[in-house]
Amino acid sequence: MIYFSIFLVVLCVIIILFINFHPVFGGNPSKEQKEIYLTFDNYSNGKFVNLVPTKMNMSITNLFSMLKESSLGKEERTPSRKVPVSVIDWNAIKSEEDTLTWFGHSAFLLSIDNKKILVDPMLGKVASPVSFVGSKRYSENMLRIIDDMPPIDAVFITHDHYDHLDYPSIKKLKNKVGHFFVPHGVGAHLSRWGVAKEKITEFSWWDETEFEGLTIAFTPSKHFSGRGVFNGNSSLWGGWVIIGKQTRFYTSGDGGYDVHFKEIGRRYGPFDITLMEGGQYDKRWSWVHMTPEEAVQAHLDVNGKNMMLIHWGAFTLAYHGWTDPVERALIKSAEVNVNQITPNLGETVTLTGDLSNPKSHWWKT
Repeated sequence: MIYFSIFLVVLCVIIILFINFHPVFGGNPSKEQKEIYLTFDNYSNGKFVNLVPTKMNMSITNLFSMLKESSLGKEERTPSRKVPVSVIDWNAIKSEEDTLTWFGHSAFLLSIDNKKILVDPMLGKVASPVSFVGSKRYSENMLRIIDDMPPIDAVFITHDHYDHLDYPSIKKLKNKVGHFFVPHGVGAHLSRWGVAKEKITEFSWWDETEFEGLTIAFTPSKHFSGRGVFNGNSSLWGGWVIIGKQTRFYTSGDGGYDVHFKEIGRRYGPFDITLMEGGQYDKRWSWVHMTPEEAVQAHLDVNGKNMMLIHWGAFTLAYHGWTDPVERALIKSAEVNVNQITPNLGETVTLTGDLSNPKSHWWKT
């Protein structure tokens, strides 16, 4: 018995040391930064908070139901084979056209006014701090494509969860990126990973700036943050507005449906295209992720013209079928006359002109 107790103590010490010292868990805001946060309306008792009171704890009943569901319907939650990635058209990406290239989940490359922009570039193979635990990418490992990318003018991060902010991706990207735009607190992660502080700009909700002719604003969402056991909600979360000469763009980031979408539409709409989070949902955490139907409604709330569903197509992080998000969103879009595009992974879409395509239904082939 005494040996088992010693083993448990040693194991706990190893885990604590790993969490505290391995860079994958990122950094923590400084004392000076926290003093600045005290002046924010969305910061309370040492943590960032949502606009509306949000219950974030799970009941015992919910935990037991999750354990039960984890062993049921597994074959529907992941593809039966590797999801193919289109041959990336780097010439189209490097052109002066406004374009969008989706890499799965919430990672995509934008070209607006010939500025090359990466949003939530999680291109690694697993949405987890360690390679042997967590959801594996449906497609091939996409870190290799970073070598082929043109110089990146800016990277935008919506929040610090592992399926959005990826340590291997940032390490590989950092030397070819001009600037990083992130929520408050996320800069501490990037600094620990070797990104120069002068290349990082942090935002709170409704902060706005100009970047090489583009108008950029950080908008609210209803979510949470944290990469370790001890740093929950120490950084902020949200969505991004990017406005160029021809394209008005919005991506929601992660979060549940609420009144903030109408306010975003009032301030910055209409949008030529919106990328709306609508996967990894569950009634047990309805506050944190939208259903596909809510994503379509949020698109209407922000006054979007064309929509693309994101936060699906790369990882299994919930208990629904892996194609349910897009299929449900397409049904709802047809009901309310919303044009939803569904490009292949790796396909480059031109954002100017007619956006009635692509609609390939690639997940069915």
